[in-house]
Amino acid sequence: QVQLVESGGGLVQAGGSLRLSCTASGYTISTYTMGWFRQAPGKGREFVAQLSPGGVSTDYVRSVKGRFTISRDNTKNTVYLQMNSLKPEDTAVYYCAKRNYVGQYDDWGQGTQVTVSS
Repeated sequence: QVQLVESGGGLVQAGGSLRLSCTASGYTISTYTMGWFRQAPGKGREFVAQLSPGGVSTDYVRSVKGRFTISRDNTKNTVYLQMNSLKPEDTAVYYCAKRNYVGQYDDWGQGTQVTVSS
């Protein structure tokens, strides 16, 4: 069964940190760009970060640059999102996703809730 499973969300105070994990089963992620997205209450899904298969090329939405870091461990078939200096506006459900070879994100996890209190 092909699936992505996120973990690591929770409740944290502003200024705190969390590390999200996303582990794939049913296929290897080593040849795919992997991404993180988020959806805040009442808003659409927003791109957060993505990482190339080799882990060299990254992209981040401007609002998280310098605070979030995406990384991957292909031996564990897992991608991470280290989130530091969290702000209340980072509160959202965070999803990981696999990007296919035509540039579309086509596999999604179920999401993990991140809540940042002020």
